[in-house]
This record gives sequence, structure tokens and C-alpha cells, in this order.
Amino acid sequence: MSKFKKVLSLLLSAVLIFAYSSTVIATPSKIKKKPIVVPQTVNPKLVKNVIFLIPDGTSISHITLTRWYNFAKYGKNKLAVDEIATGLVKTYWSDGIITDSAPAGSAMATGFKTYNKYISVLPEKISMPGIPAVKADDIQKPIATVLEAAKLAGKSTGLVVTCEIPHATPASFSSHYYSRSDEYTLVEQQVYQNIDVVLGGGLDFLDPAKRKDKEDLLNILKKRGYQVVTTPEELSNAKSQKLWGLFAPVNLNRDFDRDPSKQPSLYDMTKKAIEILSKDKDGFFLMVEGSMVDWSSHSNDPIGVISEFLAFDKAVEYALNFAKRDKNTLVIVAPDHGNGGLSIGSSESNSKYDKMPLSDVVDTLTKAKITATKLYELLNKDMSISEIKTIVGENYGIIDLTDEEANKILDYLKSPPKGVYFENIVGPMISKRACIGWTTTGHTGEDVPLYVYHPRNVRLSGVVQNTDLAKYIAEAMNVSLDSVSKKLFVSAKSIENKVVSVNIDTTDANNPVLKITTNSNKIIILPVYKDYAILNNKEIKLSGITICTNLEKVSDLNYWFFSEDVVKLIK
Repeated sequence: MSKFKKVLSLLLSAVLIFAYSSTVIATPSKIKKKPIVVPQTVNPKLVKNVIFLIPDGTSISHITLTRWYNFAKYGKNKLAVDEIATGLVKTYWSDGIITDSAPAGSAMATGFKTYNKYISVLPEKISMPGIPAVKADDIQKPIATVLEAAKLAGKSTGLVVTCEIPHATPASFSSHYYSRSDEYTLVEQQVYQNIDVVLGGGLDFLDPAKRKDKEDLLNILKKRGYQVVTTPEELSNAKSQKLWGLFAPVNLNRDFDRDPSKQPSLYDMTKKAIEILSKDKDGFFLMVEGSMVDWSSHSNDPIGVISEFLAFDKAVEYALNFAKRDKNTLVIVAPDHGNGGLSIGSSESNSKYDKMPLSDVVDTLTKAKITATKLYELLNKDMSISEIKTIVGENYGIIDLTDEEANKILDYLKSPPKGVYFENIVGPMISKRACIGWTTTGHTGEDVPLYVYHPRNVRLSGVVQNTDLAKYIAEAMNVSLDSVSKKLFVSAKSIENKVVSVNIDTTDANNPVLKITTNSNKIIILPVYKDYAILNNKEIKLSGITICTNLEKVSDLNYWFFSEDVVKLIK
């Protein structure tokens, strides 16, 4: 063994002996024990904020067409939604394969599939698969929405749309009724829901001169501390944490047609809503709808589709950028259903589809400056064929309008057929030139795309039900929709044997009230669609609104519901 190896061996032996002896002679009091660390269990699904964006009536083809237009017009071959695609959504309703916006919106808001035209109440009839049965006594019973659940959890809430506020989709998140058509009833519920930010159209529905009940809902909003704005400038300058913005009598104009000095864009409204709601330390829930992709699809107007989805995608981009900075915000994008059966490729491309350049689709589309809706405002029945050709060519992109087509437009202007919109006349004309096909002017039943951004990548994916969206959102906010339903919707029928009497006073037919006489002779008055009770001539704030889900059956207690606060008042 070399001298070096001997020295190394002696050193190692000494180290081992020292280590052993140190261990043996150490007393327990001198041993430094490391504390046992129990890892904290944090649910990675939970988020502080949720932004749910819905492009109404949008199929994959609508999005593809918009992307190609965006590339041809602006050189951008990517939309904001593209990076967060995760799956597909089944859209059928309780009794059919092709849904209306009311049951579709209700499914996404509540986690329940429901009946045609119903707004967030349980269905009357179920024939489709995978839907739990509903007891006879529960038909048209209200069911809690994710917006209501967020509100009860202490979060701020908001609605942003380009249609009127009480239209089917926004109403599904904030109202409960058996018919989407009664927008005057739906908006009254929305006013008393205490939603923090509401932006869109629908000024007429709050006007006492146009309401049967003569209620001045605008004045009520102001008394409740809301700032009410009606112009983009007022919106931009708004400072209040409670804000209603109403920028049109009914719906807003399509984005290509919009006057920026009179109406804000969907981007503008989304930005303002997030700016206000994000100040809440407890978080927020915001629903944003690009409402008129659907309306333009009903009209078979590809320019309207592109206008509205581009505007919607800009709102998505803002929401995504906020979420990425915030790192505690969930963003979901999902249409409620398809519409129009739009296809890129039509009978015009049968013999050339495999040789057809992109220009065949986009050249005419990119020449259009306005949608067919705005074009109608520029024309009149006294114009010549030449004048019609000029206006259509300069504004709608059809520079080769034929005499036959111009005469068809003129015939419509002179005598519009009942139930036919002008957009349905010129939309197919530009579609033909762009090799765009349409199969219907109604909704369609295919699965629609799903897009999700989650700060910790816990994303809903695969082929899911529209009801799964509400359940996923509720789980992310750590709320129980079933528990919220029990808190907000106690049946008036259920207390009938626990009090002296429960009566419905319809003396004022437009403003019915529920009257409860308790065993201690207290009289509790519950005005319909209000968030307060009247006891001893004093208003008592409730956690929810008193609901009659069917005013056609206003005298039937089975259709009246109130929050559990009322049960406590009875006791």
C-alpha cells in the first residue's frame, strides 16, 4: 500500500470513530429536531374571479370564417380564443336536439337542462337522455344561477351584452320565468337582483311609459345608489362601483355599423366592467355575451357574423390578458348553440373546391364596410337600379350586383314580405360570391367549441354537457348551487300549513303581492320581483327576490317562491 493510501485510510477511520462517538454521547436535550411540516392542502381548482364569455349562435365555421377574414384584412391569422381551445359542448335541451337560447343559457347558468323558452326554472317535459326526472310539484321551480351563487358568496357580479339586458342569455343568469318573451318581467327581476355592473341595450324596458306596471325602474336604480349612463363618454368617466349602462332603446348596433360616439364596443364595456368588479377583494363573476353573432346568422349575413365575432374576440382578448396578469381568474368561452348552418364551401364551389384560392372566399367580404342591417338604412324605395347598385357596391362589397339582384332589392324596399328581413335578401347575394353556404335561418344542433383558461391549468376539456359549465364554474368558486337554491327559493306552498294564511293579492293586477299572516298575527307582505319584505310598514331587506315563475297562474301558490329569510321572519 502506498504512503498516500495509508494516510487516507487513517483519516477515514478517525472520521468514522468520531461520528459514532458523537452519536452515542449525545443527549436527547442536545438533539435538534426538525419540525414536522404538514403540507397545506390547497384546491388548485379554486379561483377568485370568473369571466364567462358567450358568443351566441356561433359554430366552428363562424370562427374559421372570421379568422380568414382577419388574415385577409389585417394580416392576423390568429384569434384570441385559439390558444385556449379545450373541447366541445353538447347543446340539446330537455325535449329536443336543437335548442333555443333560453334553455341553453339556463343550462350554462344553473347546471340544469330545461324546457323551451324557460328561463332558469325546472323543465315541464323531459325526453332527451341524461337528464334527471323532475317531480310534478317542481315544474317551473326556480333554480339558482352561478351569478346568484357568486353574489351570496360575497363576490361582485356583472352582465355585459350587445342585445337588450333582459334578452334570453343575460336573463338566464339573473331571472327566473317560464317565458323568455316577457322581457318587462325579466328586467324587473334584474333591477332588484343587485347586480353590480350591467351594460348593454334595453332602455325601453325600464321606461315607466312603456311598462304595464308603470314602475320607473331607472329611478329605482338611482335611488339604490347606481350610476346610470347612456353614452360611451359617460361610461368612460363612470366612477361608481354600482353601474348600469343602457346605450340603446333595445339592442346595440352591430360593431361594423356602430357610431363610437353613441355606443360603446363590447371591448369597451368588458374593460369597464372588469375595471370596476376587480376592485372587490372577494372576487367577481362576470358574464359577457356577443349577442348578435346569432342575429346575423338568422339573417344569413356573413358580414354581420364577422363583425360580431371580431368584436367578441377583442373582448375575449382583454379578459384573457387580465386573467394572465391577475393569476387568479378563470376565463371560459362557449357558444350556447349553432345557427344558420354556415359552411365555407357551397354549391358555387362544387366543381372547384380543391382548386379554390383563399381570395375566392375573402375578396368580396373584405370590401364590405357595413353589415346588411346598416345597408337597409341607406336605401329607399324611390331609388333607381343604378343608385342601388352604387350604394351596395360602395358599402356592402358587391361591386358586380346584377340587374336581377338590384330589382329583387327594390321589390323588397317597396313591399317587404311579412316575416322576411332585408338581411335575408342581400346576405345570400354576398354569400354566393364568397362560396359560403347556409342550410337554415334557424338554430342548429351540432356540438359547439369550448375554450378555457385556468391559472393553474385545471381546465374543463373533452366533450361535455352545457350543464357541466355551470358545475365547473360553481366548483371553481367553491359554491354549491343546490344550497343556494334552497336558500333563495322556498315554496310558498310549503308554509301553507305553518301559518294562519298565505294569500295572493291581485288588487293591482300588474303588481301582485304575497301576504302571509303568521301564527303570532304578523302580516308579512312580499311584492313580486322585489328583494324586500314589508313588516309593520317597514321594508326588510332579503337575500333574494320574491318570484312568481308564471304570472298566467299568479293565484297558484305553487308558482311563488321567496328566500329563507322570510321563513325566519315567520318564526
